[in-house]
Amino acid sequence: QVQVVESGGGLVQAGGSLRLSCAASGSIFAINVMGWYRQAPGKQRELVAQITGGGTTNYADSVKGRFTISRDNAKNTLYLQMNSLEPEDTAVYYCNVVVYRAVGAPPNDYWGQGTQVTVSS
Repeated sequence: QVQVVESGGGLVQAGGSLRLSCAASGSIFAINVMGWYRQAPGKQRELVAQITGGGTTNYADSVKGRFTISRDNAKNTLYLQMNSLEPEDTAVYYCNVVVYRAVGAPPNDYWGQGTQVTVSS
């Protein structure tokens, strides 16, 4: 089994910063793509940022220039540095990892439980 645990959410004023972390553990042979998604009340879950094992990144247009995704492959850990936060960034943020549990095994998706980010105006 694979466990995915996020941390680092909280309440911050507009213009402030937060850093989210996500740790994956358990039966992991390798991790392919890692990503952050968010879901605001009444809205669909959306991609915030993704990063491949080789370090290639992809960002939603709404966070480009403000958020930075990074990963520590040795620790199976994902980060999201969020700067210049806006009230529109308020949402539950979820970590997603694509894991290979063994050599030759197909990839599987795993999600964390989510961490709340609230930005006050």
